[in-house]
Amino acid sequence: MAVARDRARAGVPSLVLALLLAACGGSGSGSGGPPPDGSGASCAEGAETSFASTWDGIQTVVFERHGCTAEACHGGAASGGLVLSSEVAYANVVEVPAVSSRLRLIEPGDEERSYLWRKLAAGTRPGRIEIAGSPMPNGAPPLSEDELELLRLWIYAGAPETGTVVGSEDLLDACLPPPEPIVIKPLEPPAPGTGLQFQMPEWQLAAGSEREVCFASYFDFTEQVPGEFRDASGRGFSFYAFDLRQDPQSHHLILYYPYANFAPQPPDPHHPSFGRWTCGGGPRAGEECEPLDPASCGDEGMCHSEIRESFGCIGFGPEPAPPVTVGGAQQAQSYVEFHQGVYAQIPMRGIAYWNSHAFNLTATDATMHARINYLFADDLRYFVQTIDDNSTIFLPDAPPYTTEIVCADYVLPRGARLFELNSHTHKRGKRFTIEGPDGTLLYESFVYNDPVTQRFDPPLAFDSADPAERTLHYCSLYNNGVRPDGSPDPEAVTRLSRIPSSARDVFGGAFGGTCHPVACTAGRIAAPCDGEADDAACDSSPGAGDGECDACPITGGESTENEMFLIGGSFYVDPQAAGELAR
Repeated sequence: MAVARDRARAGVPSLVLALLLAACGGSGSGSGGPPPDGSGASCAEGAETSFASTWDGIQTVVFERHGCTAEACHGGAASGGLVLSSEVAYANVVEVPAVSSRLRLIEPGDEERSYLWRKLAAGTRPGRIEIAGSPMPNGAPPLSEDELELLRLWIYAGAPETGTVVGSEDLLDACLPPPEPIVIKPLEPPAPGTGLQFQMPEWQLAAGSEREVCFASYFDFTEQVPGEFRDASGRGFSFYAFDLRQDPQSHHLILYYPYANFAPQPPDPHHPSFGRWTCGGGPRAGEECEPLDPASCGDEGMCHSEIRESFGCIGFGPEPAPPVTVGGAQQAQSYVEFHQGVYAQIPMRGIAYWNSHAFNLTATDATMHARINYLFADDLRYFVQTIDDNSTIFLPDAPPYTTEIVCADYVLPRGARLFELNSHTHKRGKRFTIEGPDGTLLYESFVYNDPVTQRFDPPLAFDSADPAERTLHYCSLYNNGVRPDGSPDPEAVTRLSRIPSSARDVFGGAFGGTCHPVACTAGRIAAPCDGEADDAACDSSPGAGDGECDACPITGGESTENEMFLIGGSFYVDPQAAGELAR
């Protein structure tokens, strides 16, 4: 692994850096700011307009002001068979198939699979979005970047018809009702014989809180898997795609299986390491249950182990070995389909570990939900491989009020066929790029909690004997409290007071999380200080009492106030190509 850094101090930003900060910061952050206090409406500063909901604002600002509801467009003329008048627009776009595409007009949680968003984005970002036909709005000025971001943020939050999506008030320049947790529309299970669905037991997320938890549930899909989709041992099934949908409060969800190889017998759910099993959801919520009996919590609840604060489920359960990832996402909705002939496998019964990381930016307690569909595979030529290098995870460490570019390399094996790339940072990650061996830009993403998933069809081949010709070079720009004009931003800098207590001592500090303040966030902003007890050093004048020493370098850790730096992706190794190359 090779690592490089290039820091630009807050006081003297280069022109390129200033442009990057202007393009990447602010509106694209989605959720990630401090929780609201719950008092009154959610208003943009100086707003004079009010809307009943985020969707109501989109109807006015996006559709009506851009002429989409005019008679000649999507009004009475119903261009493309679509009517966008206020009485019917929601029912006509959400989860409705597009006329000229396999996509739906709006896919809750996923703008990349929302045809209407892509049509509008093609007008705002010409040449960057592939669509059939002309961009929208046809014959009229395109949406602004803020308007397009408003639509993306609403889709990411599950495309709710009512309620306020956190962050949409600024993009609408309006007042909205106080935000409440959003429950996304449940994902429908696959048709019988084509796949199956894992459902996460419900868990509670308090108002204004952030938690990363791990817990287990028992599953048995033996009766749902046709014989042609079972592996040779008869204990597992093969799949070629999975579809995940979760409430938008989530930062990430990962489903683990605790053993690298399928055990002849599933792990014992009664092992004391799982703690007490109780019902999640339904009239028996919180009551003790029997994990091997699906009926023990009734039709509305699910039995789960004790819920524990955990970083990536490390150390959870009876086995010391790290669990194996079998699905997951850091978006509200994610559909992952392998390249033709590529497959993965999961046992038909056993214990699943749910690693859920979520933050509730509202003043109301939330209940978290998630479902994952797996689609059966019968074309079993190549077993899927994943890019899973964790050695770079905690590299970012920009001092307060500076920026930093962190880079590293990942070498693919000879014969690799790369068909997907993605990335993972937290909220100070502003631009993530991945370059191929020749310097070609393969990947670019600007939004940390809705990162791009870049697919390649045909897959990219890496056959050279020279490792340099099989190396991906990846970088991320981190902004630790620098405004686009180069001035310090005490609200955006890493602050000790905002790191959740649960994240400050993960496994005795082995996974970072806490920090030592070295700069001021009030009074003499950006002046040096030494620890949270040194507020007086930040006073605007001796004895003023207005100082605050709270700004830290970026620290690696599990909370979104901390940072991560990870490349992700999927590939397979062509055994024929690899064999020929080895001769």
